[in-house]
Amino acid sequence: MIEFDILTLFPRLCEGTFSESILGKAQENRLIRVRCLDLRQWASGKHRVTDEPPYGGGPGMVMKAEPIFAAVEAIRRPGSHAILMSATGQRFTQRKAQELAEKSHLIFVCGHYEGVDQRVADHLVDEELSIGDYILTNGAIAATVVVDAVARLIPGVLGEADSATNESFTNGLLEYPHYTRPSDFRGLKVPEILLSGNHAAIEAWRKAEALKRTVERRPDLAPGTRGSADNDDVRERVSTSGMEQGHAEAFQAEQVSEPGSERIASSGSLMNEES
Repeated sequence: MIEFDILTLFPRLCEGTFSESILGKAQENRLIRVRCLDLRQWASGKHRVTDEPPYGGGPGMVMKAEPIFAAVEAIRRPGSHAILMSATGQRFTQRKAQELAEKSHLIFVCGHYEGVDQRVADHLVDEELSIGDYILTNGAIAATVVVDAVARLIPGVLGEADSATNESFTNGLLEYPHYTRPSDFRGLKVPEILLSGNHAAIEAWRKAEALKRTVERRPDLAPGTRGSADNDDVRERVSTSGMEQGHAEAFQAEQVSEPGSERIASSGSLMNEES
């Protein structure tokens, strides 16, 4: 079981997220444990002050180092990994989610107001993470995103073992398109290859579509582009010629049909649409 502790001034902001749906069930099944902890309980003084004006002047308030140090030191143990959610941190990616899923205890320090005393980043946490190039009102929102992305990688959290592997970013590409019943909706038809039952051709079509979608929508991730972090890895899996070959194989695939029925290839089996 992996444990997540979120240190925030507003614990109720994230509590509901982890009591519903997949993550709620994961907690019930003791696959994960998520605690949203109020930083104020580690603040000192009658008013439990957690922020002060910045040295040097400037707008806003800065979260104090003392309660954050006290909180992390109180819950940290061997194997803990502390993360400061910060707009100046390293960008969070699927690869980072996979790395964090190997940890046993993750502690998230969530900022608010103008920022967090720099000594927290320099001398307390193990790393800083950002979920994107934009600003949120509270770091707990960002921590919730990271917890969700990491938790779904834990074995047993998702219903099917392949659910967390056959999706966008896992192999360096965006995910291929999905379709389900009906096969013809208002004249919009599912690609014939997906009805063929030819799983090798379907796999080739999906790889081709994944690369096509990545090139069109996220060229920074596509093979051979300067901005891609996984260029070499992706290039080994799927080449541009492989995309063209995939389309050719897909549309040459043998179609499977029976009177009065329609078949859909899904998870290695065929489902009769009339059943």
